[in-house]
Amino acid sequence: MRSDPQSFFRFVQQSPTAFHAVRTVSAQLEAAGFRYLDETECWQLTAGGKYYTTKNNSALIAFILPSEPFTHFQIISSHADSPMLKLKPSYESPSCNCYIRLNVEVYGGMIMSTWLDRPLSIAGRVILRNHHQLETRLVDLEDDAALIPNMPIHFNRDINDGYKYNPQVDLIPLYGDSGDKNELLSHLAKSVDAAPDQIIGSDLFLYNRASGSVWGAQKQFFSCPRIDDLECAYTSLQSFLSVDNAAGKMIPVYALFDNEEVGSGSKQGADSTFLTDVLSQIHTNFAHGTPFSAVLARSFMLSADNAHAVHPNHPEKYDEQNRVYMNKGIVIKHSANQKYTTDGLSSAVFEDICHRNGIPVQHFTNRSDMRGGSTLGNIANTHASMNTADIGLAQLAMHSSYETAGCSDIDYMINALKAFYKTNLSISGNGLVVLG
Repeated sequence: MRSDPQSFFRFVQQSPTAFHAVRTVSAQLEAAGFRYLDETECWQLTAGGKYYTTKNNSALIAFILPSEPFTHFQIISSHADSPMLKLKPSYESPSCNCYIRLNVEVYGGMIMSTWLDRPLSIAGRVILRNHHQLETRLVDLEDDAALIPNMPIHFNRDINDGYKYNPQVDLIPLYGDSGDKNELLSHLAKSVDAAPDQIIGSDLFLYNRASGSVWGAQKQFFSCPRIDDLECAYTSLQSFLSVDNAAGKMIPVYALFDNEEVGSGSKQGADSTFLTDVLSQIHTNFAHGTPFSAVLARSFMLSADNAHAVHPNHPEKYDEQNRVYMNKGIVIKHSANQKYTTDGLSSAVFEDICHRNGIPVQHFTNRSDMRGGSTLGNIANTHASMNTADIGLAQLAMHSSYETAGCSDIDYMINALKAFYKTNLSISGNGLVVLG
């Protein structure tokens, strides 16, 4: 199986920030007949209907209602944000009486060195004052707007000996000459067809706009920005759009959160009431007397966020019996300290679904003497308690500005998640699970 990642590359190019990712996903949902629900209004839901809602324009939840009473939810969650550089409110930083730099701070746990010496563009949202109202508009300059130059080795002899980057000093992008003061504000205003003085707020990020590349002896690898976690956002969306739930007993849900890279602690992150609020709204309309807690206890969630493939130059960093590889299938992630929420039951459920459909599965754990990362599954579970498995696809250079993954794994994930949505799970409190 060898996927062509060009469709995924287009998804990445259309999604330079979480705001744009939500717009991109919303457009695909609208084209598939989904109806938007305003979170500030009382919802009137219809059996058989397809709906979605957003939070902060940077998180999204979609669902498909069955034509008859439902028993539980089957959810796939991912996140739309990636490590980037965010512009501070006062972002112009004059230097040397000659240059204009951009004052930024680090968002997420990035590999800092990968952001230097490459063209960067600027995207996000701006808030406009329009008479007596404030209006949000997305912006993407879509050009090579700035660059962070490295120091020459002649003045930084330690650069190849473990140099420690200072984000306040080393990661400040060069934007223009001293005569370009306020030029960025003008460019932003022009791109949203507004006057500069109308922009009174913003959430703006520098991003790597490099194109995706397919490479390797058999063209089996691909590289592009923001693979973590747009690859899971993309593959779960493709599987969700294929769902035919007219005669189903469960409600399929697609959840796309923001701010995972900084701990999920926001109104639009997994550590919020967003998912619970949406599920309870559905429950209120269609529960027919079944308690909400019982519906959640019968439900199942896949937390889809990518995993670490064995690095070919540093295999010693990985557990010898639980290593995973690109192009070898879906990764189920385990952690005894619950950084991943997978347990024996949830792992068995998902692995059996994959086995029935001929999809390869791998298992990942960290070395016992190394601290690993975390994801959104265990965080979301503190608000909506249900059986959950953490899964992902194996990739290299996670949190680099340009990451690498395996071409075959895109289709593996789409087919596995389609199978998950097609499988009607029946879960009882004593640990019995029937895969319908």
